[in-house]
Amino acid sequence: MITLVDEHIWDFDLEAALRVISPQRREQALKFKFEQGQRLSVLAYLLLKRGLREEYGITENPVFEYGEHGKPFIVGHPEIHFNLSHCKEAVVCAVSDSPVGVDVESIREYHESLVRYTMNDDEVRQIETSEHPEVTFIRLWTMKEAALKLIGTGISNDIKNVLVDTPYHFTTVEASSGSYIYTICEG
Repeated sequence: MITLVDEHIWDFDLEAALRVISPQRREQALKFKFEQGQRLSVLAYLLLKRGLREEYGITENPVFEYGEHGKPFIVGHPEIHFNLSHCKEAVVCAVSDSPVGVDVESIREYHESLVRYTMNDDEVRQIETSEHPEVTFIRLWTMKEAALKLIGTGISNDIKNVLVDTPYHFTTVEASSGSYIYTICEG
């Protein structure tokens, strides 16, 4: 199940929402210095709660533990896989019976040094020959990040080759507004 919010990020009562989430998530959300980060963190958690309720009938607040590289999992529910991501325009949550990764990124200008550091030669060519190189870069970046989040390793030293011969299935969506892209990666 994929849940996305991109139009109503500011349309909820943050103080009321902070009262209905787990103390663990509340503490994490309040670590953000600015309200936007707090809202995005809380909204991602609320999307997860909705997904857990709709897909599994779970109504209690999920509590997280974290793997070696920081990938969260739900205490007491090792059979449920999820992933969260947010950018300034959107929040996305994926809930599944199998490992899943998701990433959402704002479409923005990129730096050639970042492209050279993160992309292999074929991907660099795709970006350089694209009619919209910034979109192509973000598409590839969200694919890489979603795959790394699925396997739970985070950004690896071999980021250039993450998509080479990958066994994963990707669904990438560009917002109709053209302001962000998200990718879901499934095993």
